[in-house]
Amino acid sequence: MRTPFSPAIALSFSLLFASTARAQHEGHGGMPADTMDHAAMMAPGPLGIPQTREGSGTSWLPDASPMYAIHSQAGPWSLMLHGNLFLQYINQGSERGDEQFGSINWVMGMGKRPLAGGDIALRAMLSAEPWTIPGCGYPILLATGELCDGEPIVDAQHPHDLFMELAAEYQREMTDDLAFQLYGGPVGEPALGPTAFPHRISALANPLAPISHHWFDATHIAFGVVTGGVYGRQWKVEGSLFNGREPDEERTGIDLAPLTSYSGRVWWLPSGNWALQVSGAQINEAEPGHEPGEPRIDVNRYTTSATYHQPLAGGGIWATTAALGRNVEEGTGTNALLLESSLNLNNRNIFFGRAEWTEKPGHDLALEDHALEEEVFSVGTVALGYTRQFGPFGSWLPGIGARASVSLLPEDLEPFYGERYPMGFTIFASFRPAPMRMGHGMGSMPMEHGDMPMQHDR
Repeated sequence: MRTPFSPAIALSFSLLFASTARAQHEGHGGMPADTMDHAAMMAPGPLGIPQTREGSGTSWLPDASPMYAIHSQAGPWSLMLHGNLFLQYINQGSERGDEQFGSINWVMGMGKRPLAGGDIALRAMLSAEPWTIPGCGYPILLATGELCDGEPIVDAQHPHDLFMELAAEYQREMTDDLAFQLYGGPVGEPALGPTAFPHRISALANPLAPISHHWFDATHIAFGVVTGGVYGRQWKVEGSLFNGREPDEERTGIDLAPLTSYSGRVWWLPSGNWALQVSGAQINEAEPGHEPGEPRIDVNRYTTSATYHQPLAGGGIWATTAALGRNVEEGTGTNALLLESSLNLNNRNIFFGRAEWTEKPGHDLALEDHALEEEVFSVGTVALGYTRQFGPFGSWLPGIGARASVSLLPEDLEPFYGERYPMGFTIFASFRPAPMRMGHGMGSMPMEHGDMPMQHDR
């Protein structure tokens, strides 16, 4: 069932964002934000777990993570506003490449407060990409997944939906060493895969999605999800029921459908620098059939990943994620490997890179050769980039940057692309909140040059 854009929904979450901005200016009880109490602003969750651990959906990041957000207090509500905005020009090489001006973007508001002996949180994550990404998506060679105008999207990444998350979460301690978590909503992320790439610190400065997105975190927008989990201070076991059908090409609605898919995930954080996960899912009716009229395709997805964060002197961070994913569709298994890293020096200079290897069937690549439709091809890409940030100006960090990439194609694909190692580049401006600097007796403040990032000990 499709739920169209609702003015009531828009109004309610506009008020959430407005209250975030107002509270940032006024502070709790009308006091200036820089006089608010740190304990009220950033109280840890159940079992003393810091908020820096929270990733997308119910995923976890290492505790030694910065928080790029505006954070304030309004009565009992702790409010946060996250976001990431790029204005980019993309030029992808080869005969199947393209060029495009556009904007990749998202904004997320969250309110959290104590309730019934635990904590409740409300989240809204929105994107303007239905209007800021022209056509069927932005060009990336070898990216595949979803439909546009009834045809598979190939060598491009589809825009995100207007509603990326509309969900609620409740957490509460059961004993001194055990807590439970409930999460769900009309738009959310099931317990599957690593933290989704828009929220990963290792991917934050990289404007383009991974070409292996549909092996790891493509379910980060699911139109209907319920998740339950239990956890200790260093581990979590969780499971989800969700609607696994890929969003349709009308990006402004909510495509509700029965929760016929299911997933499970286990987390282990051996120290404040690491977050490890293993997960698997049966995703029913995930993708349209390869030909019109064919039934939708079920996917079994399995992932494992490791994320490492190392804070650096001067307020920077080195963040790295390595992941392995496997999809099984109609009896055929394909694999993907991802390694991405970001080196943020003093919140001024950010160097980032990503290397991927993925197995993709011929029908995913739309090779227009029926003899190759079931053939599986090993493809890859390597990208390096740099961002120079300025400020902060208030609570915001603008920047400019560039990204260069080379795609790695097998000889059999050369006739379709015209070359085996096509190169591409992207130039962009970026705009995101500064990392928060917290100290006793102060509220959330943007980090100044040379500050140390917020960290938590266990």
